[in-house]
Amino acid sequence: MSTPFPFTAVVGQDDLRLALLLNAVSPAVGGVLVRGEKGTAKSTAVRALSSLLPELDVVSGCRFSCDPAAPDPACPDGPHAPGALGTRPARMVELPVGASEDRLVGALDIERALAEGVKAFEPGLLAEAHRGVLYVDEVNLLHDHLVDLLLDAAAMGASYVEREGVSVRHAARFLLVGTMNPEEGELRPQLLDRFGLTVEVAASREPDQRVEVVRRRLAYDDDPAGFAARWADEEAAVRRRIVAARKVLPSVRLGDAALRQIAATCAAFEVDGMRADIVMARTATALAAWAGRAEVLAEDVRRAALLALPHRRRRNPFDAPGLDEDKLDEALEESAEPEDDDDPGPDGGGGGGGGRPAPDEGPQGGETGARPEAGEDGAPQPSGAAEQSAVRASEPFRTKVLSVPGIGEGAAGRRSRARTEHGRTTGARRPRGALTKLHLAATVRAAAPHQRARGRSGRGLVVRRDDLRQATREGREGNLVLFVVDASGSMAARQRMGAVKGAVLSLLLDAYQRRDKVGLVTFRGSAADVALPPTSSVDAAAVRLESLPTGGRTPLAAGLLKAHDVLRVERLRDPARRALVVVVTDGRATGGPEPVALAGRAARLFAAEGTASVVVDCESGPVRLGLAGQLAGDLGGTAVTLDELRADSIAGLVRDVQGTSRRAA
Repeated sequence: MSTPFPFTAVVGQDDLRLALLLNAVSPAVGGVLVRGEKGTAKSTAVRALSSLLPELDVVSGCRFSCDPAAPDPACPDGPHAPGALGTRPARMVELPVGASEDRLVGALDIERALAEGVKAFEPGLLAEAHRGVLYVDEVNLLHDHLVDLLLDAAAMGASYVEREGVSVRHAARFLLVGTMNPEEGELRPQLLDRFGLTVEVAASREPDQRVEVVRRRLAYDDDPAGFAARWADEEAAVRRRIVAARKVLPSVRLGDAALRQIAATCAAFEVDGMRADIVMARTATALAAWAGRAEVLAEDVRRAALLALPHRRRRNPFDAPGLDEDKLDEALEESAEPEDDDDPGPDGGGGGGGGRPAPDEGPQGGETGARPEAGEDGAPQPSGAAEQSAVRASEPFRTKVLSVPGIGEGAAGRRSRARTEHGRTTGARRPRGALTKLHLAATVRAAAPHQRARGRSGRGLVVRRDDLRQATREGREGNLVLFVVDASGSMAARQRMGAVKGAVLSLLLDAYQRRDKVGLVTFRGSAADVALPPTSSVDAAAVRLESLPTGGRTPLAAGLLKAHDVLRVERLRDPARRALVVVVTDGRATGGPEPVALAGRAARLFAAEGTASVVVDCESGPVRLGLAGQLAGDLGGTAVTLDELRADSIAGLVRDVQGTSRRAA
């Protein structure tokens, strides 16, 4: 077994180390989510924590780590004889992103259960992590069906494995620790809320600190055991401090004043539900115990808020997490008990607190030096049309569902129909490899004709391996949603471009919720650019969209050809993921010889390949040329206006998209 990097040798990252240590002191805090860029010691610090955790008392021979003081009465290895006491180190169990469901929750031998009535159960990672730490690196990339199982276990403190009426239950209480790079996509809100604390980490910009990081890492790589030995005293000191803090923890007093500050802070940041209040209370108590104090102070409440609230405050999915510390201090000050000689002042806060600006609020309207803009009648811009600065997107809205026709086999998601391991049962087949989802009726039908030949004499069914049938299921997959956005002069009227950006932002929100990959191609002037290559980070697409300038001619053909090239490369990288192309334009094409005909030929490339497509028609004004509809016909897709894109404005859009795409294919 390799020697882990010592926890105390991690340079900097004070918040990360504190959050992990608080969970070691009080596992009830609920775990840590560590967000940060690559190479910031996220995984190193988490893995190093395991060596600091105190040993556990366990029932000897129990595969589920039952506590001898209170063994689980429903333990599959029970009932346990009294006095079967043993100890073992606390475990840190790693859940790989690509793990199977059986590896996570355990496997039940269906063949033996049917033929012999025996619950032959092989425990999974949840059983191994019971009373320890479950660590998920790149937790934001975890498949949805595994996330569902984690949520169930975290909520109930137990794991249930069920196969066609045969079930096994065991305790599964663990400390959930996850690390992620936000550039690769965000977490589902339900899972995000299950992490007690969150920490943002970044590489230091101080040269001396960076030098020390490199020096220690090279020393560890040259001699891991020797490097760990040099830090053994510091590690032992932290281990003793954790044990001491655990002893102090039950006696720490959380007074009414601290509770009022916690409640007021959570209310000020408009967090949903009561979990934030509870986590803040537990974190503040753990902070006091870690400091060796018997009472929670205001400084503990403030530090707890900085760790427990950033991922819980109400925000749009594309807003950066974080906490306004000035607003935090104001909430704590207002909720603090006044001293006897305090004078609140005659104005009571001066204007009802109306002077507090919203976080990240930018200037409203008021652009100076207005530039000439494209007319609302959509007249093409001359070749010398000036580039205009980026405009802010209008308020996003809920969009109608756009999906790819047919049945795919891509990564799990929530957009288009697909053959998956989870979903509604649609049929049965012989298993290829291990049996994971038994189709009971089909299995019985396969075994029934052979019962006499197999000498059946009792009530049990004689089942052979060849009789077993795997259920085929249909669920939903995530797609690659490639946005092709017209940023030319004909789109540049500020009111219209704000609406266009609002529509694309709305579609990005929908892609975020449906676990899609997204890409962004823009075209204006004389060329097209890949503003964002296909990625799981919908946040990155929103940032690029917000800063998108406009102006110039409309090289529609260049935009379509660039999108076609992006899809060609992406098919080689991820052939199972199907694409949906969303072209946002008024349909005009200018620049170069025969721009309209060239755009039509480029569009027909998508139709020939059967690529699902939608044109969001941005044409406005009393005179409409219908060019976007013509483009949709060349693409083999459908066209919708900005108004029709709203979920409450159009019914049957999915049917129309699919029907048109089928005819094109």
